[in-house]
Amino acid sequence: MADILQRDLAGELISVDDPEYPVLQEAFDRALRLTAELNTSYHTAEEIRNILEHITGNQIDSTTTICQPFYTDIGLNIKFGKNVFVNTACTFLSRGGITLEDNVLLAPNVRLVTTNHSLVPEERKSTISKPVRICENAWIGTAAIILPDVTVGKNAIVAAGAIVTKDVPENSIVAGNPAKLIKTI
Repeated sequence: MADILQRDLAGELISVDDPEYPVLQEAFDRALRLTAELNTSYHTAEEIRNILEHITGNQIDSTTTICQPFYTDIGLNIKFGKNVFVNTACTFLSRGGITLEDNVLLAPNVRLVTTNHSLVPEERKSTISKPVRICENAWIGTAAIILPDVTVGKNAIVAAGAIVTKDVPENSIVAGNPAKLIKTI
């Protein structure tokens, strides 16, 4: 049987009543401590990458830049490609897995959300996690929100303020709430 972190990443319904929930709570607390360390004083780009490597458990290439402050719920399951730029005040709710491929650009205040609540009223306190993938050369505009189970295709642009609920085709621009195709490039 997989542990709760593996089951969560695999998209299983996770209840606060799950006997393993304290393991998930411990992961939240760990990420909270480390992001507080990251966000409460100045750090060089290298120091930021080092702290984020502890948070994510993954190596981050020296060509990748993440600006402070940076927020995450659990921090695990985040993968950064090469030459990625994450601007200030971005939030990564990463329980379902977040992948940023090479040359991805995130503007300020972007939110990548991988977890949602059950639609069934009796299970509303339970959560379901699904991945977010931002493909090579994609650009996500200021304050855009990418919701669970979404892939933003190669070279795509998500306009500022867009709320993305469905996959974005490669070489396209989407905008609005919910985001809709406005142009191919």
